[in-house]
Amino acid sequence: MGNIKGLTRSGTEWEPQFIQEISQDDCIGCGRCYKVCARDVFNLVEKEDIDEDDDYYDEDEMMMVMTIENAGDCIGCMACSKVCPKNCQSFAPVAA
Repeated sequence: MGNIKGLTRSGTEWEPQFIQEISQDDCIGCGRCYKVCARDVFNLVEKEDIDEDDDYYDEDEMMMVMTIENAGDCIGCMACSKVCPKNCQSFAPVAA
């Protein structure tokens, strides 16, 4: 399958950028990407490798991070990247 390209309403060419990865080191588990995604691509899970020197570390609370649960449901809108305060996601077009 080749690259998928489309047009915006105004006729500008647009190429979807699909979620590839979430940096577990940078993600703070805020859930903003989960809330903005209409396709249920993400899931919030307990962070396994906890850095006790992390500014967000609290020994009384469980650390959470976002994971990609349903990558195939991503439509490439990148709404998640627009709300992420840590810019921890990476994206790419459909590979040729």
